[in-house]
Amino acid sequence: MVDLHSQYLKIKPEVDQAIQEVIDSTAFIKGKAVFQFQDELAAYMGAKHTIACGNGTDALQIAMMSLGLNPGDEVITTPFTFISTIEVIKLLGMKPLLVDVEAGSFNLNPDLLESVVTERTRAIVPVHLFGQCAHMERMMDFASDHGLFVIEDNAQAIGTDYLFTDGSTRKAGTIGDVGTTSFFPSKNLGAYGDGGALFTHDDRLAEKLKALVNHGMKQRYYYDYVGVNSRLDTLQAAILRVKLKQLPAYHLARQQAALFYDEALSDIAGVKIPERSPHSTHIFHQYTIQVPAEIRDPLRQWLADKKIPSMVYYPVPLHLQRAYSDLGYRAGDLPVSEKLSTQVLSLPMHTELDREQLSFITGQIRAFFKI
Repeated sequence: MVDLHSQYLKIKPEVDQAIQEVIDSTAFIKGKAVFQFQDELAAYMGAKHTIACGNGTDALQIAMMSLGLNPGDEVITTPFTFISTIEVIKLLGMKPLLVDVEAGSFNLNPDLLESVVTERTRAIVPVHLFGQCAHMERMMDFASDHGLFVIEDNAQAIGTDYLFTDGSTRKAGTIGDVGTTSFFPSKNLGAYGDGGALFTHDDRLAEKLKALVNHGMKQRYYYDYVGVNSRLDTLQAAILRVKLKQLPAYHLARQQAALFYDEALSDIAGVKIPERSPHSTHIFHQYTIQVPAEIRDPLRQWLADKKIPSMVYYPVPLHLQRAYSDLGYRAGDLPVSEKLSTQVLSLPMHTELDREQLSFITGQIRAFFKI
């Protein structure tokens, strides 16, 4: 599904030098590269403040802690995403309110927000799934009308542009009160281990976030908040500085691979290629097709027999997971997410795909459908 080794070989001298410089400095925690990376990422994102942390899950938890959300508060989010999004809500003693997604974009459906909001609702967590923005303009308007915070889960869409109706653009993760991201190795901007970051334009909130990631300290050994230990280590920051320079080229490579898939698969009656939202660019963290449920698993096995990997993101929507059965959802409550979980299939998508590989993958899919 990814080829991190080939990607590394192309930037090996720069990465190896960056690692060696950190080792020579022995400043493994809060070293110079961490602050340099924060500044460079903030400039790329157009965010006033970027605060690095240990991983994307921590970023979500820290964002919620920074906004003063309390046990018993309700947080609206999607059931069609990775578990971190609701995991941190539950860990903080809050209640996830799950809203179904749009069948085309896979993102939270803004038309359904009004149906779940109550007087105890405090925040919305839209997820920019697979590399494409949720409909942020409508969600921000809804949040403003109801006095809610907006926390963007941008783990899969760093670098995506949101297109406002007035013609302006902003990067995904820089629109809400706080944005979060992950640098898990397979992400579009991936470290060689765990890492994450938070984004905000609010000066006071940024100061609190900086303290929260470091045990609640603003001044050494003086604790203003109950915080956590979630720091991006210097080695990972140094590697990410090298890879950040490559990110536009990485996006272009993914988009070109997506266009190849589009052209090769769009005429197959049983395949729905990824929808492109009019309010967002797409940087294709995943290239996810939809096929009839009765075909999905046989197609996946067909590809596996040809040594072609594929993945199902996500086989069970979050409201039907055993660990979250206490939320009270039942099969049929969120029908779009439930249907998608039986139909989606993600194909190999990474920066190192070449035409020969893409031709082989798409040729085998066409062979399955006898085209």
